[in-house]
Amino acid sequence: MIIIYATFFALVQAVTEFWPVSSSGHLVLLHELLQMQVIDDLTFDVALHLGTALALIWYFWVDIKRYAKAFFSIFRGVNLGSEDQKTVFNLMLATVPAVLVGIFLESTIEVVFRSVIIVAINLIVGGLIIFAVERWGQKKRDFENLSLIESFGIGCAQALALIPGVSRSGSTIITGMILKLKRPEAARFSFLLSIPIVLGAAAKKLFEISWNLVSAKELYIFLYSVILTFVIGYFIIKYFLRFLQNRSLNIFGWYRILLGLIILAVYYL
Repeated sequence: MIIIYATFFALVQAVTEFWPVSSSGHLVLLHELLQMQVIDDLTFDVALHLGTALALIWYFWVDIKRYAKAFFSIFRGVNLGSEDQKTVFNLMLATVPAVLVGIFLESTIEVVFRSVIIVAINLIVGGLIIFAVERWGQKKRDFENLSLIESFGIGCAQALALIPGVSRSGSTIITGMILKLKRPEAARFSFLLSIPIVLGAAAKKLFEISWNLVSAKELYIFLYSVILTFVIGYFIIKYFLRFLQNRSLNIFGWYRILLGLIILAVYYL
């Protein structure tokens, strides 16, 4: 039963982290419905985030090496004509809002906004925004053409995703599309932007775990969850980017609205 539970949560985390449907919102709902504890919540949370981070790093490894090279080249001199250096500056600036909000407001947000009703409302609102952007957005730019201010705006959208139901990938991809990015370009920038945030969150919580209190069974579930989330997450990234080449996000908008309405109906009827 424990393996089934861990498998289900790893699957949900891997899928919803990269699709614009809110992984945190789904995990809040699952905890409410199942009321079952596999291992310590903190340990399990770290496992899911670590698997997600590894999937991102593995898929974007070539890009990471490319932008790491561009980052170190900055110390030899800023090249205003270098798209890679420009993208590095954009990614660094866009990371700042989520880092600041995570440091100073994460605990408050978890207390104030960790509500099933808030998740439902955010799911519905996000779905409506998806429809609007798909209907009226002009999707023609590559993310290398983003300005610093535009990148910062996408970073602010990422910071909002600490609220369950908003969706980190959803908020950043949609904001990118509002700024006229093509769907796949908006998604690639979103995923690259998420790497330091997801990895940083996993690393921070990794040091909060009292490993001497983790049993052998919990360690096994931890490793199993990391590996499974990593494998599923990798393929989700790969095929989601292919999906966006010639398909809209409307299916995710319908899913968000339907799920939000079901949640409201269950709680109020």
